[in-house]
Amino acid sequence: MCYRWLRQYELNDSHSGNASVRSGQTVWVTPTGACADTLTVSDLIQCHLGEKPPAGASLDAPLHLAVYEKNPQAQAVLHSHNPYTVALTMDGKDFVPIDFEGHYYFPVVPVLSIPYARYVADAPEQVSTALIGHPVAVVRGHGVYAQGDTLNLAYKWVCSLELSAKTAFIARQVR
Repeated sequence: MCYRWLRQYELNDSHSGNASVRSGQTVWVTPTGACADTLTVSDLIQCHLGEKPPAGASLDAPLHLAVYEKNPQAQAVLHSHNPYTVALTMDGKDFVPIDFEGHYYFPVVPVLSIPYARYVADAPEQVSTALIGHPVAVVRGHGVYAQGDTLNLAYKWVCSLELSAKTAFIARQVR
């Protein structure tokens, strides 16, 4: 449901982003090219920690597995393309929310610059490391990764970060 909400609330387009949930050593991840509008539970791809993801799993499945391996408390990972967050982090600088709630949740949001040609190889290590001690991280020009001990919490982080970025954007317009 959270994956569908990311689409509904314009944090992803119909076929972007991805999601996973962990159950012990098993991780259920969205398939590559998944459509948020039509995805069902039976479409999810079963992966196992410590193993290569099977064919059909999201391109980011290795990243999701790396997050769970480095962050044992994580039970869910969401990836979205929050437009305000992506726009405000194009400079590659870590994002510091200016609003109370955003700063309370995320005193600083790590922003990673991963060259497009190196994304598949480098993103699992860099994102999973950034998520140690942070609920969210941003890959510059690409999107947000959030981890939580529940899917609902990961969804909260994605949405809270986007509201903070939108607030910062609006504040810059009125200065």
